Amino acid sequence: MRFIKSVLLNLFLVAIAIYLLVWIAAQALSLYTRHGQSLTLPNLKGLKMEEVEQILLEKKLRYVITDTVFVDKLPKLAVAEQNPVPNSKVKEGRIIYLSINSDASATVIMPNLINSSLRYAESVLNGMGLKLGAVTYKPDIAQNAVLDQLWNGQSLQPGVKLTKGSTIDLLVGDGSGGALVSIPNLTGLNVQDATKLIESSLLTLGTIVYDGPAKDSLRAVVKRQNPPFKEGETMRSGEIVDLFMAIP
Repeated sequence: MRFIKSVLLNLFLVAIAIYLLVWIAAQALSLYTRHGQSLTLPNLKGLKMEEVEQILLEKKLRYVITDTVFVDKLPKLAVAEQNPVPNSKVKEGRIIYLSINSDASATVIMPNLINSSLRYAESVLNGMGLKLGAVTYKPDIAQNAVLDQLWNGQSLQPGVKLTKGSTIDLLVGDGSGGALVSIPNLTGLNVQDATKLIESSLLTLGTIVYDGPAKDSLRAVVKRQNPPFKEGETMRSGEIVDLFMAIP
């Protein structure tokens, strides 16, 4: 009888031991499974690095800054791009690659707008990230031709470095005093012949725009002109004529 009780006690203890081992193994497996669970990566774009570091630390993610860019509308040292993209599924410990907005201001080189038309000058300024400021007209036979480019009230030479977003004022001719002359037909002429015809017509050569590789070719001819040629149309002497060149 005593032997049977001893056997039953041992079996009971073994059962408890097996149960405990199975329970511990299940808990360990559960912890391991949760450790590998994926989480949703938040949108970090536009956030300062202090905020980004806190968010990634809480989610047990790491980050590497791969490069710096300049985005005018973003705060300095804010995230401009991230990889993986927002809402991606990632696991703990994943490295997030970040592009950071530079803390320096972008600069541009001031172009030469003298003798170009007002419309062309405005398009160039906009394309370079500069702003067109005050347009002041001055008596001159070259109507709507840029006579001077100014920054903070001073004449500005081409090639000067400016902060992107700077405002450029323009002094422009009003076309007063010029006699009416016929608009010449320049289509098909090379630069030299077109220039001679413009000058002999008492007009002013404005901007020459080349189409693709035409700039490096002597075969380039006038594809179109501004103002366009129309039989009987006139303009005031001294006004600007822009040329658009292409290889026929």
